[in-house]
Amino acid sequence: MKLAGLKSIEDAHEESVWAVTWVPSTETRPALLLTGSLDETVRLWQPDELVNQGKMTGHCLGVASVAAHPSGHIAASASLDSFVRVFDVDSNNTIASLEAPPSEVWQLRFNPQGTMLAVAGGGSASVKIWDTTTWNLFATLSIPRPEGTKPTDKSSSKKFVLSVAWSPDGRRIACGSMDGTVSVFDADRGKFLHHLEGHFMPVRSLVFSPVEPRLLFTGSDDTHVHMYDAEGKTLVGAMSGHASWVLSVDVSTDGAALATGSSDRTVRLWDINMRGAVQTMSNHTDQVWGVAFRPGGMPGRLASVSDDKSISLYDYS
Repeated sequence: MKLAGLKSIEDAHEESVWAVTWVPSTETRPALLLTGSLDETVRLWQPDELVNQGKMTGHCLGVASVAAHPSGHIAASASLDSFVRVFDVDSNNTIASLEAPPSEVWQLRFNPQGTMLAVAGGGSASVKIWDTTTWNLFATLSIPRPEGTKPTDKSSSKKFVLSVAWSPDGRRIACGSMDGTVSVFDADRGKFLHHLEGHFMPVRSLVFSPVEPRLLFTGSDDTHVHMYDAEGKTLVGAMSGHASWVLSVDVSTDGAALATGSSDRTVRLWDINMRGAVQTMSNHTDQVWGVAFRPGGMPGRLASVSDDKSISLYDYS
């Protein structure tokens, strides 16, 4: 497995680019790249040339996360203004505006079926689930304290939720918190199942394997990437190599490779079976906030975004 640089575009946004995802193809167009920036905009890009297909506005503070509905027709963006904007990808028409109190919106993800949108609830120590048919709040999953902590412990106040992920079958939700704990929920029943421990600093990104539904990958400020059996509650592997915070993780569609972006300014490609890094890309000049593999089909593509305002696109083979 390897990455080969295809295209990089400087000044893709006017400020730091914090978020990236792929919008699936539809009957009328190919897959698109979606990015969100501190310049308060969301932009669409046509791969492989990274041609700008449109700019979405509507937020009054920086965009921290973007997510695409599996149909490819709808996307959502979460901003530091505490709003989630749901919009039509092709027309940019606003479909819904979901409001939360200050600092209550961080990362967001649609479930694989497209029926629910999970939003990491920041300081509320919860994940909010929105029904995508009515855009009503469906459930609030509150994160309990790990066993052995007391309400007065400093750790109990650090449940700020940074990241969220759905299992491939949509049955499980995992979220990462500021204190390093990962919480796993039964999505159907809205029930907390267990914590996954091992990190001791913020978990900013996590993702389930698309081919092994129990396997969960997490990236943390402690510079490590962990592999968990999310059902068995066990840490099955740990990978190290970054010199600073791991800000983003994503798994290739074949389940063989993991990509990570770090504040050490690099993108790394990891062989999951070998549990080691096989390649380091150093084309960014600042923190790499997001990495995203294009879902499905060949040829494989990986995108990365950075504080340096650039987008890079790689061939994955």
